[in-house]
Amino acid sequence: METIKCIKTRRSIRKFTDEKVSNDTIKDLVLAASYAPSWKNSQTTRYIAVTDPDLKSQIASECCAEHNAGIINSAPVIVATLIKDKRSGFERDGSFSTIREDGWQAFDNGIATQTFCLAAHDQGLGTVIMGLYDIEKASEILEVPEGELLMSLIALGHPDIDPEVPKKKSVEDILTIK
Repeated sequence: METIKCIKTRRSIRKFTDEKVSNDTIKDLVLAASYAPSWKNSQTTRYIAVTDPDLKSQIASECCAEHNAGIINSAPVIVATLIKDKRSGFERDGSFSTIREDGWQAFDNGIATQTFCLAAHDQGLGTVIMGLYDIEKASEILEVPEGELLMSLIALGHPDIDPEVPKKKSVEDILTIK
């Protein structure tokens, strides 16, 4: 798929078929996402793919409100994105590199997460990035390693819906050229 078409046609998918996603496909998506740029090439994003139905159900029931729980339960895979804390946007001595302080690590994770989602769309898969959940409880269930922070959960699978294009603001509304 051409890049612009992939960007313009990717949608947040909240309902999935029962068709499985292979581990090889998950690995291919993570490989593609590993090419996302990062601060000083720090490559701090990490992934945990959850395919076990019982573990997905536990995350859904213990960490999410009803809406996101339903999405998680319908998806064959949940991918947690993590960051290696205090690397992206930091100097080797642990001080902040910019006024953004630790915010840059979330920025880098966002780039990698979007790259993952675009790669999934290119493979005919759907995704939705979820941020509304009990991060501490989910981190415990997923056994997030010390020194890493859970950032997002991505539901991944074969779409069972084909959402319309949401209304977009015009370029004039979002761009200032000086």
